[in-house]
Amino acid sequence: MSNTRVLDDAPWLTSGPTARVLELLGGNGEEARVVGGAVRNALLKIPTGDIDIATTALPDEVIRRARAAGIKSVPTGIDHGTVTLVVDGQPFEVTTLREDTETFGRKAKVAFGRDWIRDAERRDFTINGLSVDADRVVHDYVGGLDDIAARRVRFIGDPNRRIAEDYLRILRFFRIHAAFGSGEPDREGYLACIRARAGLASLSAERMRMEMLKLMVAEGAAVAIAAMADGGLLLPIFGGVAYTGPLSAMISAERMLGWKPDAIRRLAALAVAVTEDAKRVATRLRLTNAEAKALDSMGHRWWRLAGMDEATARRRLYRLGADHYRDRLLLAWARAGGDTDSAHWRELALLPERWRAPKFPLKAADFIGRGIAEGPVLGQVLALAEDAWLAADFPLEEAALKTIADQAVARFTRDNRP
Repeated sequence: MSNTRVLDDAPWLTSGPTARVLELLGGNGEEARVVGGAVRNALLKIPTGDIDIATTALPDEVIRRARAAGIKSVPTGIDHGTVTLVVDGQPFEVTTLREDTETFGRKAKVAFGRDWIRDAERRDFTINGLSVDADRVVHDYVGGLDDIAARRVRFIGDPNRRIAEDYLRILRFFRIHAAFGSGEPDREGYLACIRARAGLASLSAERMRMEMLKLMVAEGAAVAIAAMADGGLLLPIFGGVAYTGPLSAMISAERMLGWKPDAIRRLAALAVAVTEDAKRVATRLRLTNAEAKALDSMGHRWWRLAGMDEATARRRLYRLGADHYRDRLLLAWARAGGDTDSAHWRELALLPERWRAPKFPLKAADFIGRGIAEGPVLGQVLALAEDAWLAADFPLEEAALKTIADQAVARFTRDNRP
């Protein structure tokens, strides 16, 4: 099967750095084309992102031509035929046409070739198996054009074989469907993913993290995750219960607020009910320290933010800081279940935009002057005073602050009397 069409309005392809690389690697018996996601995105009329290029030229020839043109080349994956060229500050991964000779995950043995059809057939999904040349002609050997028109994500060839080559393709199937597909996932591919789910255990945490965080923010995340849950694919990833209802509610809340999708916030809605869940998920996906901290904060007593009045919300905001407050508040909202008072939740979520917590005005000197010695005791008295200040709704008047300081000292002295 072979099909072509001309790509409409693609200035990024016909001028600038991409055109320069294609011209460099074409001619004198060689050919180069843009391949993969950039072609898919161009056909869908969305930003192209990274631009990958395939060529008939061998890696040494790619490097030789780049050097002759004064272009920087980096042998980033030379064993698999990949050289990165940097043109006007933009990196291009250039890979010599390949065909797999032995397939076992990421360590597949490959042979370089000159056959564009064989190169396309070794890729994962039909919509990723397209290539476009410098004349804007899109070449399709795997049915990708029809699948793009139908917003359908299908494996190239036998799904079972494609997955066995690299079990990460299970996650990529759902992630790509969530980003570019429509409706339910392709049934043949879906069933193949279910049959192969035990293979997820062989994947590194880092690779799973990368795919899952991308999936979390995709447009169709809720549908894709629900399909994964129905197929028993989430337990091998998270090692615990997944909550698809709260995830859908989180996505709805973000959209209602006009907030950008947040992968960690959505991950919390899906997989975190208590802080122990957060620690387990952070370990299984090997989240960064910042991601793990955010997830742990959301799992910490989020239920205390349900049913708050605004005075209580201000105290929570003061204690948590704006970012942690927003995240934990949205998790409480997503898990509220039958609580449908979205207007009240929205007001609480937007509190950091209309109210900024003042700094605690009392200092150590205020208590040293009242006879409290420096050291741990001073910290305890300051904490008592801060609690009282919050309970009094953040007063700043001198008389109110004097009363709070005096009462904190008196309370500490009374409670610690021999």
